[in-house]
Amino acid sequence: MIVRSAENGDIPAIIILLRQVNEVHAKARPDLFKFATKYTEDGVAALISDPSTPVFVGEEDGKVLGYAMCRFVVHEGEQLLCDIKTLYIDDICVDEGARGKHVGTRIYDHVLNFAGQSGCYNITLNVWACNPAAEAFYKKLGLVPQKTTMEKIL
Repeated sequence: MIVRSAENGDIPAIIILLRQVNEVHAKARPDLFKFATKYTEDGVAALISDPSTPVFVGEEDGKVLGYAMCRFVVHEGEQLLCDIKTLYIDDICVDEGARGKHVGTRIYDHVLNFAGQSGCYNITLNVWACNPAAEAFYKKLGLVPQKTTMEKIL
């Protein structure tokens, strides 16, 4: 498997994966998530073409097995936060049929190297409490909680 920057030809496969990741969330928290995709094809194309939102795919034998959508976040000259550059993983997904084959680890390792080469201080991401498998995966990769979002449903 290779991990590379996404291209417009990857968009149909990315849309399928976006549906898979959304289904996990919509089934777990139907009070918050609709059965939809986070991005449209045009939205994915815009991300791919923007250097501030790098998108990577894991591909094997011409098939996209997973992706990571990222975004640079720069804190500079702020009153409270230190000047740092972060690579935020906005979305990451591995095809249902490819899970357990280290696809996600390979994509994450690529993102980690990319962030280091891009001068980032850290990588961040959010994980929903209703997705314990994802949380366990990220902990296995060495990520630790930075902050916690809490809620009370009214």
